[in-house]
Amino acid sequence: MQLSNNKILITGGASGIGLGLTERFIQEGNTVIICGRRETALKEVSDKHPAVITYVCDLAVEADRLALHEWIAKEHSDLNVLVNNAGIQQWMDLSSADFFERAKNELVTNIEAPLHLMSLFQNLKSLKTIMNVTSGLAFAPLTKVPVYSATKAFFHSFTLSARYLLKIKGIEVIEIIPPALNTDLGGKGLHDSAPPVSEFIAAIFEQLKDGQTEVSYGFSDAMRKASADDIKAAFNRMNP
Repeated sequence: MQLSNNKILITGGASGIGLGLTERFIQEGNTVIICGRRETALKEVSDKHPAVITYVCDLAVEADRLALHEWIAKEHSDLNVLVNNAGIQQWMDLSSADFFERAKNELVTNIEAPLHLMSLFQNLKSLKTIMNVTSGLAFAPLTKVPVYSATKAFFHSFTLSARYLLKIKGIEVIEIIPPALNTDLGGKGLHDSAPPVSEFIAAIFEQLKDGQTEVSYGFSDAMRKASADDIKAAFNRMNP
């Protein structure tokens, strides 16, 4: 992937990994568009980085996804990179009364939305790269976040297929595989002891510069390369 002189759409680009990607892509000399549900969060980013273009939408809503694509096609038809970063993580138990309702929310946000966006944006003539953010939990699930882990396993598998299927269109598909990082994913304070986003971003950009299409760090790098026995051992450690 060419790391500069792109026009890039990052979903969920106002916080966490999305914000880390936004700031690094700006640093590399790209035009960055970010979208998300919270207008205040988007404004905070654009106040700090005036060159960032923002768009308010809820990717869990199909009409909003269609409107986002229509706006990009009309106003930013030279967009050449789509980053599917937006996602939610919910700590929950299968026996909870509200389990299914919460699970549906995760399925829509973490699977339906990025698949729909990929289906829409692949038709942009300028599109050259799709980057999908999955997780080390795609390989060894954490049972406290059972649906999140499963959605990331699905998205990892789909990304492998998409890389093959979109090759004929000349679209490169890159998988970004983070470990737990110090973000508010899942709730404030849950990941305070995890590595900072900045370390992860620095590591994966070195891999991107080398032309790698699967980029990872720390735990996620170990899980990506692990044997079946290693994955079983990691699962047992995380889920005593």
